[in-house]
Amino acid sequence: MTPHIDSNRLWQSLMDLAKIGATDKGGVCRLALTELDRQGRELFVGWCREAGLSVRVDAIGNIFARREGTDPTRRAIAMGSHIDTQPTGGKFDGNFGVLAGLEVLRTLNDHCIQTAAPLEVVVWTNEEGSRFVPVMMGSGVFTGAFGLEHALVQKDIDGVSVADALTRIGYAGTQMPGEVQGGMFAAYFEAHIEQGPVLEAHGLPIGVVPGALGQRWYNVTVTGMEAHAGPTPMQQRHDALLASAHLIQRINRIALEHAPHGRATVGFMQVSPNSRNTIPGSVTFSVDFRALDDDALSAMDAELRDACTTLEASDERLTIQVEQVVYFPPCHFDPACIASVREAAEALGLDNMEVVSGAGHDAVYLADVTPTAMIFVPCRDGISHNEIEHAEQAHIAAGADVLLNAVLRHAR
Repeated sequence: MTPHIDSNRLWQSLMDLAKIGATDKGGVCRLALTELDRQGRELFVGWCREAGLSVRVDAIGNIFARREGTDPTRRAIAMGSHIDTQPTGGKFDGNFGVLAGLEVLRTLNDHCIQTAAPLEVVVWTNEEGSRFVPVMMGSGVFTGAFGLEHALVQKDIDGVSVADALTRIGYAGTQMPGEVQGGMFAAYFEAHIEQGPVLEAHGLPIGVVPGALGQRWYNVTVTGMEAHAGPTPMQQRHDALLASAHLIQRINRIALEHAPHGRATVGFMQVSPNSRNTIPGSVTFSVDFRALDDDALSAMDAELRDACTTLEASDERLTIQVEQVVYFPPCHFDPACIASVREAAEALGLDNMEVVSGAGHDAVYLADVTPTAMIFVPCRDGISHNEIEHAEQAHIAAGADVLLNAVLRHAR
């Protein structure tokens, strides 16, 4: 009989990691490749070495902790997620997937269970994309979605590059991600809080994830003309912020017109010169589009560009630049891995349902190169990317038990 994970040990590990970057409101701020991220990585690596795992780091800073199997011809079964957070993040997003994977290996150690296939836990670099773009950087480089050199030269708002940040925290590894691209894992499983309200609304502990919404991210720059706020009549202004406000309203309507799975968010904005008595001359903001099928995503893209063209035509001094910075199509996970998750939940007597992921995860990139599936557990009120993010210990334990059972179905 397959053992259960140690619920208290897993929970304590989550709480210990959450102390690094803890906020006054009970959340976590641990941005990618900062000193706090280094401390979180060191804590995880220390736990891995205590568990007898070998640890290596690749050139984009991804961490791989390995428990060997008995069959040297078998490729590894991997688990993982990320430990970087949003600026006002919580204790569970990403962290649960990493520490659930570690808890699986600790449990196998406790019960002297040896698998035929090796098992690995991975910490992916810069999943959140809060400090550096592109989002899901580590898994994207690993799977070849974009190049290592492209990722290393990206800079944060202070002009610090990914390469410099990796060197500063001591996690600029030597192994090239491309050396293992596509051939390292036989399967990949990622446990995660749902980050939405569906499981809680249905009163169910486990979500079986068949896939994820596709996404397009943009940087939009609206340029008008700076002028004095007092002497300049309203009719003679070329206000970049006012134009941006009109465009943002249209962006919101685009998502509503693609219900029920259309999503649109403007979450970042910079206004220049950002002065009380100067009409804004330039505004840069982000756009995040999501949809369940690629045709809808393409339509939303076309509608955004049409809206920009129309707005430009209304003012000869107004220009709008749209730069797409992230794109990946809707993702469909591996049927056999999905079945393993469902069968594991049912074998444990855990009620479950299918839940499409509205968020992007490292699993989306992994699905391009290896059989992949995800496991969701509920979070309170569906809230995530927030300091009040919370999951119940019983649900965390249930998700980790499903992960353990699903992995063993592939590794034995």
